[in-house]
Amino acid sequence: MPPLAHAIRPETFEEFTGQGHVITRLQTMLKAARLPSLLLYGPPGCGKSTLALLLAKAKGVPYVRVSAPEAGLATLRQKIEGKEILILDELHRFSKAQQDFFLPLLEHGDITLLATTTENPSFSVTKQLLSRLHVMRLRALSHSEMLQVGQRGLTALHMEDLPRESQELLAAMSGGDARTFLNLLEYAAQLPQEKRAPAELRQNLPEQVMRGDRDADQHYELASAFIKSIRGSDVDAALYYLACMLESGEDPRFVTRRLILSASEDVGLADPQALPLAVACQHAVEMVGMPEGFIPMAETTVYLALAPKSNSSYAAYLAARKEVQAHGALPVPMHLRNPSAKLQRQWGFGEGYKYPHAYPGAWVEQEYMPPELSGVRFYQEKDQGAEPKLAARLKGLKRK
Repeated sequence: MPPLAHAIRPETFEEFTGQGHVITRLQTMLKAARLPSLLLYGPPGCGKSTLALLLAKAKGVPYVRVSAPEAGLATLRQKIEGKEILILDELHRFSKAQQDFFLPLLEHGDITLLATTTENPSFSVTKQLLSRLHVMRLRALSHSEMLQVGQRGLTALHMEDLPRESQELLAAMSGGDARTFLNLLEYAAQLPQEKRAPAELRQNLPEQVMRGDRDADQHYELASAFIKSIRGSDVDAALYYLACMLESGEDPRFVTRRLILSASEDVGLADPQALPLAVACQHAVEMVGMPEGFIPMAETTVYLALAPKSNSSYAAYLAARKEVQAHGALPVPMHLRNPSAKLQRQWGFGEGYKYPHAYPGAWVEQEYMPPELSGVRFYQEKDQGAEPKLAARLKGLKRK
């Protein structure tokens, strides 16, 4: 017996659930004399391959379906002979050189390519091939759409009596992935009736790792939401996205690196203790490992989210970098150059340099910038946390 997801695969657009934002466009394309080549891009289990199959069948022309990981170019050449449409799953698994194989075929109209990918095509597909494809972005199914798919699965399994709460639970666990949802329903169908209640299901289902495709967009989307929540001082959202990453199997080293960067970029001088804490968190996670490593990561996340924020040092560097990129590195003033050799002393290296420690407060008025940049300021202090106190010291010395 085939898997449930295959057994109830929609045979018509009317049976298909979700992706209403692209269905109308696809049906319009079907009315054309020739179907254009498409790239269906979206998360797992959202219906990419099913839509490709519906399009190919609707055109009524010879087609073949191939999975990129399973076919080399030699095999592909044989399979497409005499076919007008090629359905190619996981296009991103082909190297850039392999993707070039399709360029002349599409250029001359030898075949229509209906490709699918879970990875951002801007990074996983060559520009040359991408320019020859219409990209359709699909989304994960909503909760209500998942339940609609589930009803078809329950009917096929003769399990319409599954409690609604259990259906809700399994749909939520599947993260918008219809295939995962149907697999869970199929597993639940094998359980005794008394173990299908929500509480029993939680205990009897195999351990489900929330879908977190670390090689695709969600990896970066979660990391982005995590950092932006810390930056916005939303403790609860930051903890939520931390849990999303860790429960999806994200590498904890990736998370601790993000925390270190956030401590420097977003908290910065408003709380100089943030960076040492983030670095200590990295060491702590390496020492204790997972799963207990979530404890120091949670502590650091909460601390950074609650801390006052200042990006002054980050912004100051960007301003300095912009100056260097625009005008290059200007010559270092002579009095700042180190006279490490006799000849350099004769040239005037270090002449006139004032050693700050020889003056009260370890500070003395002195020009450090190249003459062309005299008076230019890159650093603009902010009135946040400890930063005003740090900036006040220098202001006080200058007044004296």
